[in-house]
Amino acid sequence: MGGIYILLGIAHFTHTGFYKPMMPKFLPSHLFLIYLSGIAEILLGIGMLFPVSRNLALILTLLMLFLFLILHINMLFPGNHLGIPLWILWLRIPLQFLLMYWAYVNLI
Repeated sequence: MGGIYILLGIAHFTHTGFYKPMMPKFLPSHLFLIYLSGIAEILLGIGMLFPVSRNLALILTLLMLFLFLILHINMLFPGNHLGIPLWILWLRIPLQFLLMYWAYVNLI
């Protein structure tokens, strides 16, 4: 799990253009928030790799995934679909909860 978050965090820096359209209009400083979330994902992924920091990293990952849920829900509103089929956007919601569950069950 840690490796996945590290790779996804790196993608925030290498594929910033992919994330930028997903940012809700009501949030300021989109580029800063994209980089900040990338740093968070990298640090949390690294934290998951070590027993001493695993639980804290997983708890913070749960919080981060809950915050990201705002982005996924925002994309369900008309005008925010970005050309993505609505069924895919709806599918992301339970996927987000599965990721949260995965983090939760790995708590020691």
